[in-house]
Amino acid sequence: MGEFSGCSAVVTGGASGIGLATARLLARRGARVACLDLRPDTLPEPLVAIAADVTDDASVRRAVAAAAEDFGGLDIVINNAGVGAVGSIEANSDDEWHHVLDVNVVGIVRVTRAALPYLRSSRRAVVVNTCSIAATAGLPDRALYSASKGAVLSLTLAMAADHVGDGIRVVAVNPGTVDTAWVRRLLDTTADPLAELAALRARQPTGRLVSTDEVAAAIAYLASPLAGSTTGTVLAVDGGMQGLRIRRPATS
Repeated sequence: MGEFSGCSAVVTGGASGIGLATARLLARRGARVACLDLRPDTLPEPLVAIAADVTDDASVRRAVAAAAEDFGGLDIVINNAGVGAVGSIEANSDDEWHHVLDVNVVGIVRVTRAALPYLRSSRRAVVVNTCSIAATAGLPDRALYSASKGAVLSLTLAMAADHVGDGIRVVAVNPGTVDTAWVRRLLDTTADPLAELAALRARQPTGRLVSTDEVAAAIAYLASPLAGSTTGTVLAVDGGMQGLRIRRPATS
């Protein structure tokens, strides 16, 4: 029996990457977990697969209601679904700006809004939003993505203030560059993927990419009933990228 015994959770974007690692960890620690995703067909037991599109309010409401009915309520919402974007402000069309903000920001609103009636009935309710180092550090060629994650950070704090009286904690995790399939696909589009990978590793003081399991462990801490006094907190899992300034050895 783990600290999540008796808890029920929904994880958006739960079919891959950080979402799947998180769903598996919560389940191992005793939670009942539903993964909401566009294509959640290949999930291992005991995870519950529910198709949902976070840009469609009706789809979200149906999925959240289905999870709550199956579990007899909801205690934990992990807002992890998101999309990336590359380039300066000139690189993305208005339609792309609207799409990324719709998924990364308004998607959190839709899912949490649908879950609020169930969370208010829980004695250990928590919402964990997946943010990014892009919210707190200026990264090149990430204007749209950074804007969306900056909004997630501010939204997390505002939600925490709004719902602390409801007994609902709201927190976020701030990953650095994570070794996911999306990052690997992005590297494959570059002229020299190995050089780009080395550059990504070098910009994190630990000298490597963050693993999905490391981010999942941070999310599990924030979501745990053992962290009952933690709200309005954004936890960095970035290999020291935000706070450390490491002096590298001089090269000849």
